[in-house]
Amino acid sequence: QVQLVESGGGLVQAGGSLRLSCAASGIIFRINAMGWYRQAPGKQRELVAEITSGGSTKFADAVKGRFTISRDNAKNTVSLQMNSLNPEDTAVYYCNADPHYHTGSDLGSWGQGTQVTVSS
Repeated sequence: QVQLVESGGGLVQAGGSLRLSCAASGIIFRINAMGWYRQAPGKQRELVAEITSGGSTKFADAVKGRFTISRDNAKNTVSLQMNSLNPEDTAVYYCNADPHYHTGSDLGSWGQGTQVTVSS
């Protein structure tokens, strides 16, 4: 059974930083693409960043230069370092694991989400 557990969310002031982590179990972590998505109130869930099994990364335009994503295949974890946060980054952030090259397919699995709130 796949389990993705996110941690690290919270309340931060604009300009601050947070680091989200996702611990995965029940999958062969090293072959999965891993991603972070977010959903703000009244908006659709959107891709924030992903990292393939080979280490290639992709970022949403809104977070390029501010967020980084990394994975530790030995620990089955993926992290999202978020810097220079602004109120538009406020959302529930979800971890995604997908056996395809990219994340977000119907075969992917989701964590329960962690709230990130950025105050102005």
